[in-house]
Amino acid sequence: MTSLEQFLARAEQVLARVEALLPPAVPAPDWQAASAFRWRKRGSAAGWLQPVAHASRIALDDLHNVSAQKAQIEQNTLQFVQGRPANNVLLTGARGTGKSSLIKACLNRFAADGLRLIEVDKADLADLPDIIDLVARRPEKFVVFCDDLSFEEGESGYKALKVALDGSITAQSDNVLIYATSNRRHLMPERMSDNASYRHDEDGDLHPGETVEEKISLSERFGLWLSFYPFKQDDYLDIVAHWLASFGCTPQQVDEARGDALRWALQRGSRSGRVAWQFARDYAGKLA
Repeated sequence: MTSLEQFLARAEQVLARVEALLPPAVPAPDWQAASAFRWRKRGSAAGWLQPVAHASRIALDDLHNVSAQKAQIEQNTLQFVQGRPANNVLLTGARGTGKSSLIKACLNRFAADGLRLIEVDKADLADLPDIIDLVARRPEKFVVFCDDLSFEEGESGYKALKVALDGSITAQSDNVLIYATSNRRHLMPERMSDNASYRHDEDGDLHPGETVEEKISLSERFGLWLSFYPFKQDDYLDIVAHWLASFGCTPQQVDEARGDALRWALQRGSRSGRVAWQFARDYAGKLA
């Protein structure tokens, strides 16, 4: 073996060791594979967009007793896909009342118009600038979806989201909005001790202190707030009837299910849309 051959063999060994230390190649997004994507990460490697093969098929018509909220988010999303000004949206309130379902239904309503959904876990919110840069030149419109969002003191994702919403030197992208759901109106825990930071002036007017101002500063960066409230009994039974009918139950079977539906809700301690859907699946499955 000549000196040159020895040198090339050693160089190949060094390159192989260096390649082993490098992060794996990030796959390019397949924009035609799906209308919904998830932001994925493995350790310290760069993240990538994974197409969702079987996205939820829920429709806006499947969501009952949230007409006002549905109309607002549908109109906002329509403006967005048409290239008109639109707002980031925060959906807050009672659990199981359709917050996440509304966002998924909006995707199904406007996917044919170029709307795409990117689901991002709270732990990966620090990657929002990378996600926005990745899609900024695409012709589609992207909703970044953060589900069940809440923060504790000092979490890194809190500041990253604030900057992405309205705090960076970079202008907001015209083809990206953020839709988030939370059970907390201000996304942060509110404690009795926060009241101690309030001050009042000579006229007795109260003014929030720095602690309170910081806690409400994130939610205020969402231009549109949608609040959801627990359902009344008749609202709950209406949702049960809708889902039972969608599973093929007859009107008589739907009427006979009312008592069981109320007992089911009592056992679960909630009359939410989620509980109604779960009952309908159980009841219709047993009939079948």
